[in-house]
Amino acid sequence: QVQLVESGGGLVQTGGSLRLSCVASGRTLSTSVMGWFRQAPGKEREFVAAINWTGGIRGYGDSVKGRFTISRDNAKNTVSLQMNSLKPEDTAVYYCAASNEGSPAYTALSGLTGDYDYWGQGTQVTVSS
Repeated sequence: QVQLVESGGGLVQTGGSLRLSCVASGRTLSTSVMGWFRQAPGKEREFVAAINWTGGIRGYGDSVKGRFTISRDNAKNTVSLQMNSLKPEDTAVYYCAASNEGSPAYTALSGLTGDYDYWGQGTQVTVSS
């Protein structure tokens, strides 16, 4: 089993920055694609960013391109999301996700929630206007 624990959320003003972290435990995920998603009240879970196991391939949702940066440290089983130039529409619960070997999102970046097997409990990000 794998446990994912997110941290770093909070309240920030428009234009501010936050850095989210996700620590994986229970089994190494050094070769799994890792993803970040978010869900605002009343909306579907939305793809934010994903990164392959080497960190050399990264993908972003259209709404965060140029403002957010995903990174990972396999030695620490950690994936991070640096969020800059935050907007009120970025307000949501942010979730970290990972996959089992053989799942669609294990070796290929995916923006589909169904392609991931493990999810964290989420961390709240609130951007005030």
